Order: sequence, then C-alpha cells, then structure tokens
Amino acid sequence: MLSSFIEFIQSNYLNLFAMMFFLGCYRGYLHYTARRSVDTPCLAYAMHRYRKQWIRMALIRENRITDTNIVANLERNVSFFASTTLLVLAGLVTMLGSSDVMLGMLNDLPFSDQSTLAQWEIKVVMLICLFVYGFFKFTWSLRQFGLVSVMIGSAPEKSLQPTVEEMNRHVDSISKMASKASGNFNNGLRSYYFAMAALGWFLNAWVLIGLSVFVVFILYRREFKSDTLGIMMDDLPDI
Repeated sequence: MLSSFIEFIQSNYLNLFAMMFFLGCYRGYLHYTARRSVDTPCLAYAMHRYRKQWIRMALIRENRITDTNIVANLERNVSFFASTTLLVLAGLVTMLGSSDVMLGMLNDLPFSDQSTLAQWEIKVVMLICLFVYGFFKFTWSLRQFGLVSVMIGSAPEKSLQPTVEEMNRHVDSISKMASKASGNFNNGLRSYYFAMAALGWFLNAWVLIGLSVFVVFILYRREFKSDTLGIMMDDLPDI
C-alpha cells in the first residue's frame, strides 16, 4: 500500500505540484482581498463606502421603492449566475460519463500530456468542486441581499424622527450586510475566473501554473489598479 502511494506521488509529482500551486493562488487571493479590502483602496473598499452613502440616503427618503428596486436588480444578477452554475455542473457531470470519448479527443491536442483516465477524472472533479463552491457563494449572496431588503424595510421612517444614533446603527448594519452579500457574489465570480485557469490543466501542468498566475494578475489589476477604481476614488463618499 505504501509503495503504491509512493509510486503514485513519483509518477504525478508535477501534476500534484501544479494542483497545489493552483489552490494556493486561489485561496491565497481570496484571503488577500478579504484582508486588504478593509483599509486598502480597491473596488470592495470603495463600494462599501458607496453602499453606506446609499443606505444613508435611502433611510431619509419617504419613498424607498427605488432602493428596493436596486436590491432586486442585484438579486437578479446573482440569481442568473447561480442558475448558470447549475447548468455548468450538469455539463461537467455529463463529461464524467463520457470520459473515454473526451480523453481521446483531448490527447489529440497539441501539448497534451496524454492524461490517463484517472487523471482526467481528477481534473474534472476539481472543476466540479470549483463550481460547487461558486454555487454556494451565489446562493448565500442571494439570501443576504434578501435580508438587505428586509432590513431596509424595517428601518424607521424619517417622519418618526429617529435619533442620530439609531439612524447610524441602521446605516452601519445594512451597509455591512450589503457588502457581505457583494463579497460572496465576488467570490462566486472568482471561481469562474479560476475555472478558466483550471481548464489549462487538461493540456498539461505547466499551462495550469501559468494560467493561475495570469488570472491572479488580471484580478489584482482590475480590483486594485484599474481605471474603474480611479474613477470611483475620485468621488468617494465621506463616511
């Protein structure tokens, strides 16, 4: 048993290293963005301040139909990706049932590492795990946006003359819930980005490593260094 395990490691060391490198990039980037978004200018940092300003304005409006429509629109976006993820998962499960045919097609591609059936199935299972993770993030985000709409509806109206402390408490709690929902939606989207990198593994391990680095670079560039962020920071609300 031990000798078989050692033989498996020796014959698949490059694939195992590539998989660990990919998972390190994936989880490492999620952890990095969660930590840096608290005090570092990025899309999540800016959007939380815009959400706080939005909720502050919503609570002083007599008619909050516009605000509930905003939440409903966000829910539709999340629901679309949750439904799409189920379709992707159905396709991946179907691929597992057609492994022999798909493996024959894949091995004819240039730069293919001529994967065995077991290696092919492991690669597909990793993709399935990515999209399952994304599905759970999307559905949790959808539920949290539903909570945001309830929290907006339960906040006191201006005519009731709530105290400043009470209003600030509602603004803080609702904006935090909205940011939590958005954060889970973003993590679900990131599973799609990294799934694109995981597709490179079907060719060979080096493509997986290279695409993992490329995806991290693209995500970092968009969230921390993009022109979009610069525009948002130019008009950042003072909270």
